[in-house]
Amino acid sequence: MSEKFELEYTLNTSPRVLFNRLSTPAGLAEWFADDVNLKEGRYSFVWDGTEQIAEVVSRKDNKHIRFRWIEEDEDSFFEFRIQKDELTGDLALMITDFADDKDDAVGLWDSQIAELKHAIGL
Repeated sequence: MSEKFELEYTLNTSPRVLFNRLSTPAGLAEWFADDVNLKEGRYSFVWDGTEQIAEVVSRKDNKHIRFRWIEEDEDSFFEFRIQKDELTGDLALMITDFADDKDDAVGLWDSQIAELKHAIGL
């Protein structure tokens, strides 16, 4: 049984720049997967020659995007939410995901976010 978890990363960038990296095939291919394509509303993510298909189930520009894997349980998704702290101006990327092994998944997200920061120039 997969466990739902949330992660938070602080990124020193604008919501618009960050959302572009979270929602477009070119942006996602910079840090999330080896290759990303969008066809007929479905995103194709490729890692090491293996393809997984996801669809967007919820989206609000510069705020959040939620993907659902086509071959997974209906309740299984991954979501990126952008939250700005009104007092400090800090931008947080909130990630919601599901995994059988949370520790492995967190390690993978940490690695992916390091790639994201590099892609943004942080």
